[in-house]
Amino acid sequence: MTACAIETTAEDDDRDPRAAWPAGFTMTANGAYAARLAGAGDALYVERWTLDGPEPYAVPLPLGQPEEPGAQLLPLADGRVLVARRVDGRRHTFSLLYPTGPATGELPLGSVEAPGSEHLVLLPPSPDGICAYAMCVGPGTTTLWLVAGGAFGPERVAEVRGRCTGGVWLDRTGRMLALDRRLDDGPVKAVAVDLERGGEVTPLLQITEGSDDRLLLADPDSGLLLIRSDAPSPGHDRLGWGVLGSLLPVRFPECLRLDDAAVTPFAVQPGQVLMPESCAVALRIDAAGGSWVGAWQPASRRMAQLAAPRGWLAGAGLWTAGGELRLPYATAEVPCGLAGLEVPPEPGPAEPVVVVEEPRVCRPVPLQQAPLTDRRPAG
Repeated sequence: MTACAIETTAEDDDRDPRAAWPAGFTMTANGAYAARLAGAGDALYVERWTLDGPEPYAVPLPLGQPEEPGAQLLPLADGRVLVARRVDGRRHTFSLLYPTGPATGELPLGSVEAPGSEHLVLLPPSPDGICAYAMCVGPGTTTLWLVAGGAFGPERVAEVRGRCTGGVWLDRTGRMLALDRRLDDGPVKAVAVDLERGGEVTPLLQITEGSDDRLLLADPDSGLLLIRSDAPSPGHDRLGWGVLGSLLPVRFPECLRLDDAAVTPFAVQPGQVLMPESCAVALRIDAAGGSWVGAWQPASRRMAQLAAPRGWLAGAGLWTAGGELRLPYATAEVPCGLAGLEVPPEPGPAEPVVVVEEPRVCRPVPLQQAPLTDRRPAG
């Protein structure tokens, strides 16, 4: 199952990239667990959701004092929840929370300094479900930290020149990470960072020389990439798709353009090995009247638009390998719910054909030249 990823736009390129996530709700890469800040006002606490059982349920993880509204959460595959807290203005501490009978256990992991104008954000959940990473963004350098899953507390694993946002995993092991990087006053270009090679950076998206090219989602099974770029319409971002490792052009379907709404992908159907055009993609549609769901495939001629369940945690959800879209929601009557959404069948030949823009060739990083290995220490 592929969960949501960070997404940025030209307007918010230098803001905290975590602001684009579903409000305070984060899911593991396999969709088994999620976490959010629950409560209200000055009484916030961590709440863990279990989503892979017969029925979803939530476990509160309160401590002796409430959490700050700015606390960042990341659930792990073993059911623990990583909490990143900012203290003293520049220091960030990390702890793992877990249920211990009627109480909450807390395991401190250490801290990271974010000096000067730098800010620190948690990256999306690692595909291995064990490691957790944070990104410390400065005006000219971005530092990547392993903050959970290491042997001796937070560990600096890479420094990347430039100011980075975004964060999309390109493989199933948590080795290859895509970031959207701006060098000086140049355009934003997605790059691949190899955490096994000390943060070696390789160009990932270079649609045109001056275009802003960002990676929103990637599916390692099929190689499908969901991209936002202004290459086909300078000054206006378009949603497009490409294939990792392919020299085929990036395509920008007209059916993904809505006049009065923003369209953002948040989940890709897994298990479609080497079949990127068959992957179902879930999209969040935001307009003045609210938020709802889109469903689309690269081979499709249109995007289906579907009503979201009441209380949907907008922008959160996952596909099963069998093609069911599951959306988490919370209401007063159902504080922890998971709705299965039925997607209409593929439209027939009577549907209008999508017009496709084809800018210059996208040259993704050739992952086959860097055999993937497990970077975690033995034992």
